[in-house]
Amino acid sequence: MTFRMLAGLVAVIHLGFVVFVMVGALLVLRWRWLMWIHVPAAIWGVLIEFGGWTCPLTPLENWLRVRGGAAGYQETFLEHYVFATLYPAGLTRTTEVILGVIVLAVNVAVYTRIFGRSA
Repeated sequence: MTFRMLAGLVAVIHLGFVVFVMVGALLVLRWRWLMWIHVPAAIWGVLIEFGGWTCPLTPLENWLRVRGGAAGYQETFLEHYVFATLYPAGLTRTTEVILGVIVLAVNVAVYTRIFGRSA
């Protein structure tokens, strides 16, 4: 049971990271110091999408699930809402690249505004 709970926790952290990568630049508009955390996270997120790599959190989630005796994802609250967001059905390589471009464009736009104001 502990491994399944840990897998759920990793999934929530994973989702939080994805959301932070996508919209964290908006938080930087308010708290500039957050830029030091967000820029590396955004670079990592974009590289994962463009490179077609697997985020290290994904195998960790799966390993914890297997250790917890789960055979794949069962329909719990976390799995239904969180995992479906992280691993949508029909996710293709083209969609991954498009998502990477969107994340990159949003971040470039926000950071251009941030640096444009300070110049």
